Amino acid sequence: QVQLVESGGGLVQPGGSLRLSCEASGITFRIYAMGWYRQAPGKQRDLVATITSGGNTNYADSVKGRFTISRDNAKSTVYLQMNSLKFEDTAVYYCNTRNPATANAYWGQGTQVTVSS
Repeated sequence: QVQLVESGGGLVQPGGSLRLSCEASGITFRIYAMGWYRQAPGKQRDLVATITSGGNTNYADSVKGRFTISRDNAKSTVYLQMNSLKFEDTAVYYCNTRNPATANAYWGQGTQVTVSS
């Protein structure tokens, strides 16, 4: 069974930084692309960043230059380093992956990030 467990969310001031972690189990992590999504209340779930099994990254325009996605295959963990946080970054952040063979998606339970002064 695939399991994704996010951690690292919390309350942070505008301009501050936070690092989210997502530990995966039940998959051969090194061959899976990983992603981070976020969803604010009343809003759709949006893609934030992705990283392929080979380390290629992609970012939403709204976070490019501020957020960095990375992975540690030895720890089966994907990270999202968030810098220069803004009020509009407030959301529940979800870890995501897809089975490379079936394209079935898997989601973590989410971790709350609140940017507030």
